[in-house]
Amino acid sequence: MPREVNNVSSENAVLIGKKPPISYVLAVLTLFHRGADKVCIKARGKAISKAVDVAEIVRNRFLTDVEVEKIVTGTEEIRTPDNNVLNVSTIEILLARKT
Repeated sequence: MPREVNNVSSENAVLIGKKPPISYVLAVLTLFHRGADKVCIKARGKAISKAVDVAEIVRNRFLTDVEVEKIVTGTEEIRTPDNNVLNVSTIEILLARKT
């Protein structure tokens, strides 16, 4: 993954995987309700589109006072079991409460 955006701690990061988007939406909402000012949504590969969906669901349906502060994209090299190197795209979406 790219470096953490704006020094957001790993405690305030949501890693996107294979679960349905609403699971990650609930994780983001929980972090904001526990007092986080910023939450970073991280994904790589095929999960990138799900990360964008999660950010938009949070912003448009649940917390209208949250905005996208920054988006960082990158590439990560991954070694396969047979020692080949694959390039995988990554994204970090930083959501922050409006002040």
